[in-house]
Amino acid sequence: MLLRRSLSTSFPPTIRQLLSTHIPAPASPVNVTGWIKSVRRQKNVAFAVISDGSSDKGLQAVFAQADLAKGLENGASVRLAGLLTESPGVGQDKELRVDSVKVLGDCDPATYPIQKQSLSVEYLREHSHLRTRTDATAAMIRLRDNALRALHSHFENEGFCYVHTPLLTSSDCEGAGETFRIAPSPPPSSAPPSTSPPEFFGRAAYLTVSSQLHLEALASAISRVYTISPCFRAERSQTNRHLSEFWMLEAEWAFTNSINDVCGVVEATLKDLLDRTWDAILPLLSKNNPRSDTTARQLEIARSTPNWMRISYGDAVTELEKYHQATREFKFEPAWGRALQSEHERWLADKLVGGPVFVTDYPAALKPFYMRVNDDGKTVACFDLLIPQLGELAGGSLREERPDLLAAALDRHGLHREEYNWYLDLRRYGGAPHGGFGLGFERLISWIGGIENVRECIAMPRWAGRMLL
Repeated sequence: MLLRRSLSTSFPPTIRQLLSTHIPAPASPVNVTGWIKSVRRQKNVAFAVISDGSSDKGLQAVFAQADLAKGLENGASVRLAGLLTESPGVGQDKELRVDSVKVLGDCDPATYPIQKQSLSVEYLREHSHLRTRTDATAAMIRLRDNALRALHSHFENEGFCYVHTPLLTSSDCEGAGETFRIAPSPPPSSAPPSTSPPEFFGRAAYLTVSSQLHLEALASAISRVYTISPCFRAERSQTNRHLSEFWMLEAEWAFTNSINDVCGVVEATLKDLLDRTWDAILPLLSKNNPRSDTTARQLEIARSTPNWMRISYGDAVTELEKYHQATREFKFEPAWGRALQSEHERWLADKLVGGPVFVTDYPAALKPFYMRVNDDGKTVACFDLLIPQLGELAGGSLREERPDLLAAALDRHGLHREEYNWYLDLRRYGGAPHGGFGLGFERLISWIGGIENVRECIAMPRWAGRMLL
């Protein structure tokens, strides 16, 4: 034990920690490491801003001996030693009075791809390995971190257990057929040809599109569970809301029998998240973001509205039909029994409600097999949460807990009962009323960060036709 303690080390403070600490008197020497964001040289003094990514604000370094800054270039990694003092200048509370400089990694300004001038979104996607060095992408990464911490804290406070679910699955949870099938790499070309090789797992295997079915199995014993995990969808959509690899927050809990209660859990989760992450949201809502004012106003509405609107699918279609008859504005004519298109979802959230809205009780034919059938026999107890400018952010439902009705739903959807026998077992043996939801994490970041495209809401995006790293 003594040996282990003697070998333990602690990290030096980050720039964020230095900026938030009280400066003792007299000031003590500190060492700061990071990357040069900018350098400004004058005749007898030089200034640089150094960042280690821990804060949206960099630390201003002051070189009383201008020669110390002679070899510094934008992008170089450095270690600076000096005194952290109160800053007499405007725009920062503290500054580093530099005594010594060590360049740890040079950066050629002639070839460095991340220059100080404005860089297009597409250019930065082509340089995704370096784009985290831009202020906007770094702020997005920190917002993801803050959002994850907020979600974990919220669910812990609500008595949920965080669980890990498989990424490899034998079923398509949504039934849409948009899965990636996996298989071992083929043998070397020198190997003798083989007839059809056996399945590695003895059956077809896919990358998961949702953890829901596995969460239901866990929720039949641990009554409140959630996960935040990657999901994969082989969808060729090129819209600003779709990725092939994305992250999902999914939660399931037993002993609920009201879709309004499920909507309430989602609303409470998102309002709590907004409160916990507000300081991390603000750096993204800068003057350089054309969506800032609109996003800030929408988030304030979401935070302050006592109860977000609930509207049934049938009532939503009625409102859409009335508007379309008056304006002929929609490309897709709305009608009961048809799926709501993106233009319909945006109109409901942006124009009809002007804020978040839960659309509930869709026709059973439009939804997956596992959703609980309502008493009318035509609709299911489900919801989609629609957000202004974004569209669908989350979806959820009560799950069908009645074995006979679930078996009938499997038949209607053309699914083989024997493949879902384990799922039926959850109902046969102590099955309880239960429900849950799924929420796209990149769409969440898009909403709260005022980011137009989900490809800018993850460090290294993958979509149809593009995977650079």
